[in-house]
Amino acid sequence: MTTVPPITDAVPSAQAPRRTHSLFAPDKRTAARNAQESRFRAYGLVAIVVALLALVWLLFSIFSAGLPAFRQTFVEISVQLDPAVLDKAGNGDRAEMASVTTIGYGKLIGKSLGLELAAKGIDIGDMTPKDLVGMVSENAAADLRDMVLADPKLLGTTVQFTALAHGRIDGYFKGRVTMETAVRDNSTSPEKLMLADKMVAAGMMEMRFNTGFLSMPDASDKRPEAAGLGVAIIGSLYMMCVVLCLALPIGVAASVYLEEFAPKNRWTDLIEVNIANLAAVPSIVYGILGLSFFINFAGLPQSAPIVGGLVLTLMTLPRIIIPTRAALKAVPPSIRDAALGVGASKLQTVTHHVLPLAMPGVLTGTIIGLAQALGETAPLLLIGMVAFVRDFPGAPLSGLFDPASALPVQIYNWTQRGDPGFVERASGAIIVLLGFLIIMNTAAIILRRRYERRW
Repeated sequence: MTTVPPITDAVPSAQAPRRTHSLFAPDKRTAARNAQESRFRAYGLVAIVVALLALVWLLFSIFSAGLPAFRQTFVEISVQLDPAVLDKAGNGDRAEMASVTTIGYGKLIGKSLGLELAAKGIDIGDMTPKDLVGMVSENAAADLRDMVLADPKLLGTTVQFTALAHGRIDGYFKGRVTMETAVRDNSTSPEKLMLADKMVAAGMMEMRFNTGFLSMPDASDKRPEAAGLGVAIIGSLYMMCVVLCLALPIGVAASVYLEEFAPKNRWTDLIEVNIANLAAVPSIVYGILGLSFFINFAGLPQSAPIVGGLVLTLMTLPRIIIPTRAALKAVPPSIRDAALGVGASKLQTVTHHVLPLAMPGVLTGTIIGLAQALGETAPLLLIGMVAFVRDFPGAPLSGLFDPASALPVQIYNWTQRGDPGFVERASGAIIVLLGFLIIMNTAAIILRRRYERRW
């Protein structure tokens, strides 16, 4: 017969090892993990600081070089419009007056400037009227000619004419030109710079905000002071209108069909893969496509906003379809089930419930896609928009087929010119382009918050 040992409260002689340290005092492994976490935080902080410093340096370099483009030196001249020079027949016929070239108007400007300087007691030394004409932009004679042809009644009067100063004179007041460099410069001289100082003291010359930088067209290589962004801004707006009218409805319709109606099979999987691949295709490939199809095959004109808009539409479509599909997927399935449960059709469910709830993401993706298209340069270079365009495009819709430029192409064009004044203009155009991008991204944020719905 087996006996069962009695149950007692006695503890075994071999006790478990007791904890020798406090829970509040970290051991070596805990200290190592904490140190690793601290180092990771430090790495992230350093990365953020470096990124912010790089951004600050980039913005400082752009704004320091580009802000002077928004200010320009102007010359106030009292010009005597001599009928003997401008209207030799004396009958006031515009067609006959148009035969007088800008050379004749330039001589009038030089003569009037010399008389005004003498009246103010400013010594011009050995400078001739031809040298005095070099104080103002070559664009001044053309502007004066346009003013007279627009109103022939001005003949025989003395008009107060505001002209752009020569690019070297403007560069002198902005620090690009010095007395030492003027000695070696064929476009100016130290005597002209000293005369410019005297004219500033006499109130005949001043620097002020230049609205023409945003409204005037491009200028030739010899007239950087007269170059503006007017044609480029209108061309970019025309192209963005084409992209918006085509990419938005096509992209949203394709997204809705693929996400809500298309059957899930290998064909739709192939389409989805191709859309993702098209979003990663370099933009210059779209330029080659536009050159070969829209220009060489379809016969559309080069440098036209319609061609640029079509090329940018093809490039923007994948960038709209992908975020639109993501926004549609973010709508909870319960919304669809509830609508279908109360008798709504599939189309009614999508148009009345799913699409309105996904609209913030759709609008955000569209605006960001347009902002990316606004800054594209490579495809526009291949379709000829790098050409020098002096005349403004016409009004819509005919203006879509007129030659034009675009903001990023105009920036590229100015950086290829040798005069330092165009480098200043290019930096100023970058500021304008950044302004448009900031406005578009701000609009995307506002629209997202405005139409966002919570469920």
